[in-house]
Amino acid sequence: MTGSDEAAAAIVRLGRRLAAAGLVVGSGGNISLRCGADRILVTPSGSALDELAPADLVALDLDGSVRDADAGGLRPSSEAHMHLAAHRARPDTPVVVHVHPPYANLLVALGRPIRLITLDHAYYVRRIALVPFVQSGSEELGAAAASRLGEADVVVLAHHGCLVVAPDVGAAYERVANLEAAATATYRALLLGDQATVCPPEYLACIQAREAAAAGDVKET
Repeated sequence: MTGSDEAAAAIVRLGRRLAAAGLVVGSGGNISLRCGADRILVTPSGSALDELAPADLVALDLDGSVRDADAGGLRPSSEAHMHLAAHRARPDTPVVVHVHPPYANLLVALGRPIRLITLDHAYYVRRIALVPFVQSGSEELGAAAASRLGEADVVVLAHHGCLVVAPDVGAAYERVANLEAAATATYRALLLGDQATVCPPEYLACIQAREAAAAGDVKET
């Protein structure tokens, strides 16, 4: 199995997992995965993530050129601009996911911040950046989302959805799933009248200190 074959299989598995968890509705989501220094695979336009086959994926250069022009005539996702911008901005994160998780979408549309309440929320999501409404499918949206990836791996797009970058498909799923879990918990907390509860900040500070120490040990070896 080639690197492209493995990347395609990973995208298919992730798409089915996201759909099974209720994190996408219909064709409302797209995934890309870098499979070379200047090449990505991206889901095709109008595709349902739980119905993908490896042959459906479209190969693009980082400038947006379709690499395999004869690959079934499929067009790349309408959000290819955003995926390409994310890959250019964050070459350290080969997986990019864009979906429309319902509770996260609702809270952001209402101007309510998504609170990281549990340890899992804090561990997997860490920080959330916000992009105000920009027309979907546009180069402007791609640029706006990519501009926030220097401060967070999770970007919420007002009235639209989220963009998540990750080192692998497992981490991508956990980030999306825990973003939606945090949004659901925030919504329920608001119904109970709670306006402020978040995960204790010292937990995340401790985790970040451990990771920084571990990264320093790796650099020294």
